Amino acid sequence: MSQTTVGDLVRQTRKKQGLTLAQLGVLTRFSAAQVSRYERGISPLTDVTVLRRFADALNIPPHALGLTPQPDVRHGHAIGPATAYPRLPGPRVAGTARREGGEDPVRRRKLLANLAVTAAAAVGVPVLPTGKTPSEEGAVGEALVARVRDAMLGLHTDVTVPSTAVLHTDLGRAFTDFHACAYGSLAVRLPRLICAAHARAGGEGTEGDGLLVRSYLLATRMLIKLDEQQLGWMAADRARQAAEAVDEPLLVAEAARQLAVLARKADWHEQALSIALAAADNPAIRGGEPALAAQRGLLIQSAAYTAARAGDAAGMRELTGEAAAIAQELGPAAVLRDHGGGFSPTTVQLHLVSAENSAGDPSAALAAAKAVVPGNLPSTERRARYYTDVATAFARWNRRNDCIRALLAAEHHAPEETHARPAVKSLISGLLVSGRTTTELRGLAARVGVLT
Repeated sequence: MSQTTVGDLVRQTRKKQGLTLAQLGVLTRFSAAQVSRYERGISPLTDVTVLRRFADALNIPPHALGLTPQPDVRHGHAIGPATAYPRLPGPRVAGTARREGGEDPVRRRKLLANLAVTAAAAVGVPVLPTGKTPSEEGAVGEALVARVRDAMLGLHTDVTVPSTAVLHTDLGRAFTDFHACAYGSLAVRLPRLICAAHARAGGEGTEGDGLLVRSYLLATRMLIKLDEQQLGWMAADRARQAAEAVDEPLLVAEAARQLAVLARKADWHEQALSIALAAADNPAIRGGEPALAAQRGLLIQSAAYTAARAGDAAGMRELTGEAAAIAQELGPAAVLRDHGGGFSPTTVQLHLVSAENSAGDPSAALAAAKAVVPGNLPSTERRARYYTDVATAFARWNRRNDCIRALLAAEHHAPEETHARPAVKSLISGLLVSGRTTTELRGLAARVGVLT
């Protein structure tokens, strides 16, 4: 049965029973807006747990919703509802290095090379896996990915764990590096945080401070930006597990948002919508605190972008309007700067530029961009995002000179990000092969490493 037919059946049954959207929302533990999205097919009705909620609330036979009857027991064990996310094994990064006596010479040389990288990082010099210090910003992204990967795999040994206060100060500085697009500094700080957070994991009071989950949330955002999806999934799942251990609604919701982003990048649009919108409707983040409202807005905003990627421009604009309404209530100041780059009316408008691009309407994207004042965006990272999105719209409209000017503006604000991001490299490569090149374009291409 198609998701539209399921939504129609739910709506028809609700009306036949004389229930309002709000009343059905109470029965299913969803908001009235979320029930409406399910009925109209904006949110896909494919999750078994969600379908069973509607079947139970409206007394719809399970088979009418494509469900099989759910037995109370199976093989002698009680069967509960499905979990929201797949349960992957917990991370085990301690003790991954083999003892010296059992190593072969090649492995020993590799471990020594890793130790050299760690030593260089300690004095603040990012080193590439080749052993060379990067002379160009574009190489810093590769160093960052390599060091985060090694930290996640537990390949750094003899980790010194500073005090809790020092670690949280370092985490704050890592977020500052991210917002400033200072990849070289982040390549040192973030892997060190991941190693230290794992080394202290399980100690008294260490789960409640959220250091491990926040480190992995930051790592996931960085890996998504650098298009390292496989490693991103690993980091996002560790963030989710750590967030659930901390039991902090904001962190659980942010982990869900990043999983939804990764699902969208894998073109799993229905799953991405389901993850984001179900998390937005979780009662745990429906309190009156501004941070909780902002997190809901970020999740709805992410769902809007996914709707655009799925070709549903109308659904994208409706969801964006819902996010904008939340932002308007919160006021002009950015909330949750460390979650999704902050949430405010300006950042919602910035997201609309990306969403209109994804929906295939560059003129609408540029119109949305005109409503954004780049100086009002909360960070260098967000300003770089703005100019890159504008460049993408100009490229799709075949306005090459305007596209190059926007890319140069992005480079001016955030050279390390502009030189490292695969999306920028792809855009510049397309300009090189699609028309006349200029001195400015060739210079930019050389700096990002797509023209030697």
